[in-house]
Amino acid sequence: MNRFTRMAYNCPDDMTFGRSKKPVSYGSGIKVGAGKVIPEINYAPRVGTEENREKLRKQYVQYITKDCVERAVNLGFPDLQLETEWISLMGKDLELSASIVNSQKEFIEDKHSRYNINLAVRHTIPDLRLFDKNIRTDAEKGDYPALLIESAEVACENGADVLSIESIGGKEITDYAITHGDITAYLFGSGYLGSIDVMHLWTQLTDICNRNGTVPGGDSNCASANMTMFMAGGFLDNDVQKTFSAIARCISAARTLCAMEAGAIGPGKDCGYENIIVKAITGMPMSQEGKSSQCAHCDLVGNLMAQCCDLWSNESVEYHPEFGGTSVQCWTGQIGYECALMNTAILTKKDKVLRDLYMMSDRSRSPESYILSFDNAWKIGKSIVDAGESIYERSKSAAITGARIIMDAYEGKKLGLTKKQFLTLNKIIRDLESLPDDEDMFVDECIRKYGVAVPHFRPENYGL
Repeated sequence: MNRFTRMAYNCPDDMTFGRSKKPVSYGSGIKVGAGKVIPEINYAPRVGTEENREKLRKQYVQYITKDCVERAVNLGFPDLQLETEWISLMGKDLELSASIVNSQKEFIEDKHSRYNINLAVRHTIPDLRLFDKNIRTDAEKGDYPALLIESAEVACENGADVLSIESIGGKEITDYAITHGDITAYLFGSGYLGSIDVMHLWTQLTDICNRNGTVPGGDSNCASANMTMFMAGGFLDNDVQKTFSAIARCISAARTLCAMEAGAIGPGKDCGYENIIVKAITGMPMSQEGKSSQCAHCDLVGNLMAQCCDLWSNESVEYHPEFGGTSVQCWTGQIGYECALMNTAILTKKDKVLRDLYMMSDRSRSPESYILSFDNAWKIGKSIVDAGESIYERSKSAAITGARIIMDAYEGKKLGLTKKQFLTLNKIIRDLESLPDDEDMFVDECIRKYGVAVPHFRPENYGL
């Protein structure tokens, strides 16, 4: 496992959108991080379509893929990446999945040849593993751990240009952490167990990708960090304190980074809001989503997330009709025009001006937007690499650094906090600073405590 021990960027100001230290080329002419931002359209079939296998395959290929590509051509966009996030049925019916992957690949190759538009498809396979069973063993064919690996093989063998996953390792603990406001549990579930699971998965996934000429794109902590952010919500929401959500995001960066250390090279998955921190460390290209993901969820970082993206995504939109065409046609237009603005800024050397405007418009909107601002994201990234090779120390360092950044901003009157958010932040800092320095002691204490509190937590799922 190759640990990152230094930052890819010497200072935060070196980071901007459309450029990465390690650009990646794949598909039919796609070059990510090489000087322009590329739209990445994300979609889902209409509810009920999955009841008929042929109808589902037809909707993915003859309708969704066709609509996205032809709208991009019609609007004169030079590049488009599609993202097919497999629904759970596709993770179980691999014959169907193979047909969809292969048909999409054939379609985009034909359209690339016909219209000279650069195209690629990212396939994000589902993680259907169950925590009350063994999630990591070399299970018999038909079990969920085996199906996950077989899904990756099917995707890569049939033409996926990029492979990604939103893995769920540690989620049984983070679910408890979120509902109980327990930052130690979150650190254990996401920062420690999640990191172990990501390394275990991506060692295998990278090998599958490399054998098939597929780009290993990476993971995201959507299952835990995004759920925390969505529950923290907007200004009317109070289910989770936004200071808790912000520190959860810091921890998630150390977890997502493990995919890159196991061989993934990006572009990172769009729903990984922590990708700005990962890009600062690795220099690898990243997809991001923000204001264009309002079709899927509400958040407080809408403009800010465009600050250093290499692909700009809409998050998943259900396929259905709108006044302007189908939903995927409308959202292809939305993200494509935003990319055109960013690319014009690059060409006119105004990219850092636009980057700063994106960031400043949301910087003080919430604690999470504050720590994801590119200058603070860089600081959190540096705290991770400076912490050494221990996945525990890296996650704890990211959390403490993020908490101190928020507290300093509050005390300096740069960021407002409610009384509950402030009290939660104080408790988080106390809890983190009281944790043992010794990793083994931390793990032993957590196994004893959460082994009782979370009945379906099984240490053997993580080799413990």
